[in-house]
Order: sequence, then C-alpha cells, then structure tokens
Amino acid sequence: MCQAHSNPIDAFSDASSTGETEAPMLTVRKSAGSRRRLLWELDSRAHCPVVGICLPLPALQRMVDKAYRGQNIDKGYDLHKGAVGECKSRNMLTEAMQRELEQRHKITLQQAARLKTTDTLAAWWQAESPKDLAGPLWATLTHPRCTPELERQILGEVHMLQHQVGAAQRADLKRLEAVLDENAVLGRELARAQQRQSQQSNQNVMRLAALQDQIMQLRGEVITRDTQLAALKTQLLQLEEAVPDLACRVKQAAELQVQADRIHALERALLLSQQKSERQGRLLGAQTTEPEWCSPQADSVTQIANTSANQTPCLDDLAVLCVGGRTASVPLYRHIVEGTGGRFLHHDGGDEESVSKLDATLAAADLVICQTGCISHNAYWRVKDHCKRTGKQCVFVENTGTTSLKRALLALQQPD
Repeated sequence: MCQAHSNPIDAFSDASSTGETEAPMLTVRKSAGSRRRLLWELDSRAHCPVVGICLPLPALQRMVDKAYRGQNIDKGYDLHKGAVGECKSRNMLTEAMQRELEQRHKITLQQAARLKTTDTLAAWWQAESPKDLAGPLWATLTHPRCTPELERQILGEVHMLQHQVGAAQRADLKRLEAVLDENAVLGRELARAQQRQSQQSNQNVMRLAALQDQIMQLRGEVITRDTQLAALKTQLLQLEEAVPDLACRVKQAAELQVQADRIHALERALLLSQQKSERQGRLLGAQTTEPEWCSPQADSVTQIANTSANQTPCLDDLAVLCVGGRTASVPLYRHIVEGTGGRFLHHDGGDEESVSKLDATLAAADLVICQTGCISHNAYWRVKDHCKRTGKQCVFVENTGTTSLKRALLALQQPD
C-alpha cells in the first residue's frame, strides 16, 4: 500500500502483503458483562465479513488515507486485505473504523442493546438480517450475549450468503446482458418506428398543405362566383328598372312561342287533312272522268312512272315536300311521288304563295326536295335553316326535270 516501511504504515503494508495466513480457532471466552466488544476484540475470522459488509469501500478508503496521510497506494481488494490485517490490534486505523461503525449503525445498536439473552439475540438476528445485513451483523457480533456458537453460526450464514450473492450477481449479469441486447434490438426497432412515423408525419403535413391550398383556391372561386352573381343581380335590377315591364315581356314571349308551336302543329294537321282530301277527290274523279292535264301528257306520265318503278324507292306514306319548280310540272311531281307510296306537298318558293306559309308546310313534311333554281333567297334560307334545326332529310337540286326529282328521291332514301 506504500513504498516505505520506516513509518507507522509498515504494519498495515505487512498485513496487506501477508494477508490472513492463519485462521485461529474460536475459543470460548468468558462473559464480558454488559460491555460490547470492540473491533480488534473480535475473532480474526469475523474481521473480513465485518470490514467487507459493514463498511463501504469509499468510507474505508477515506479512513485509510486520513490515518496514513495519503501515502496509501492500494485500491480495491488490496485495500480490503490490508484493513482486515490491521483489525488484529488496536491502532489509529482500527479506532477510526470503530468510530465509523458505531456512528453508521447507531440505530441498530440501540435496538440490539435491549436484548438480554442469547436466544433473543439469535431470534433478532434471524428476523433482521434479511432486511439489512450490515447493521445486524455488527450489532450481533459485538453484543455481550453473542456466544462463540452463535458467532460461528452467523459467520457461516454470512459466508454462504456471500456465495449465493455472488452466484445471484453472475445470474443477474447474464440477465442484464440479455436485457441490454433486447434493449438494443428494441431501440433499433423504436428508431425505425420513429423514422416511419416521421415520414408519415411529413407526408401528412404535405397532404394537409395541399388540401389547404385547394381550399384557398376553392374559396377564391367561390368569392369570384359570388362577385359575378352579385354583378348579374345588380345588372338584372338595372334592366328591370330601365324596362319596368321586362318580366311581363319575357312571359309574353314564352307564351308566344307556345302559341307558335301550337299553330305549326295545327297547320301541319290541316295540310295533312287537305292533302288527304285532295287525294281522295282525285281518286274519285279518276274513276269517273279523265283529268284535264292527262290528255296530251297522260301517256308520257304513265310511261315515266312505269319505266322508273323499279328505280324509285318506296316512300311508305312519307310526306315529301317539293319547294319550287315549274307550275306545269307539279302534276308530274305529284304522280311520281304518289306512285312510290308517298304523300305529295308543294310550295312554289315564294313566287305566288306567301313565304310565311312555308314554315307550316315544312313542319308537315317528312322529306324535303328544294329546287334552288326556282325559289327566292328567303325561301332557300328558310328551308335550309329548318332542315338543319329539325334534322330532316333535304336534297337541293338545280334542274326542274323529272329525272332530277327521281335522283333526289333516291338520295333521300340513302343513309346520311
């Protein structure tokens, strides 16, 4: 514990170097009355457990440094072994150790002082040692009623307990290593979970930011729409103030449109009825007398109808409107259309008949043939606009002959 042996430290150093080479047998001592034994009065076999258990190593280091003026160099086991060797006699170190033990275990010594017999001391040791080993060990070994047999029993129990504690410590170390390994694994898993949570949190933040941007955009659109709506309402109010009867005019315009549609429907029905009546009248007149227009052209009309019967399609009672054409050719047009099963309608395109009647005639027709060379511009645009709006089939021809009419009828039967 020190380098020189020419001072009071030599005894402590010699004891440290030699250790406990002898273990003297416990001898039966005489009763010491009520006085407790001191540290150096204990059996040498009790010094090791007392110093190792009842005195913490830092406190022992402090006392050794103080007793030998800081010249001690031993640590750990060597310090313990040297202190145990010094306990065989009374000296400055053992006196300091005695005072430390008395002060540290004062309460336990007071409890043990009330015990008057060896049996009660042994029972008290058995009850208190599991709770705190240091205090009861020092109080029992130094008690005046501690017999050699009880001392031997206590030292044996302490010796075996140290072995058990050592084994338990080794097992605890193994368990500690396993726990540390498991803790490391759990720590890595926790780090990965935290990383995943951080990534998910970042994604949620980005998604939330995108949703907030979308909300702001939608709010802007709503504000713009509300602004436009307010402007339109203001404009409507201005228009209503400028034209007090605007609502009434709009209502009248709607009613006029309804009436116009109704008139067109009635005119269509009227034209169909007139056409049917005229057709029946012609059939009835054909049975009695020969029509006026037949004799010089009857033969040619019949010949045209017979030679083109195989080339003209069946119109299946469809209303065919011919707009324009020469007045003398109208009977031929009628004969050709009715010969194919259709119903013939005619409008001169504005030359003699009113153009206003053209709309009703167009409404009554299923197919339209417009002879562009024999109608007015107004009638031409009316026919074109009506067919475009209603989707009716319309064929525009320039020649007014019967051959052009047949070709137009064939074109009307072709798909669009």
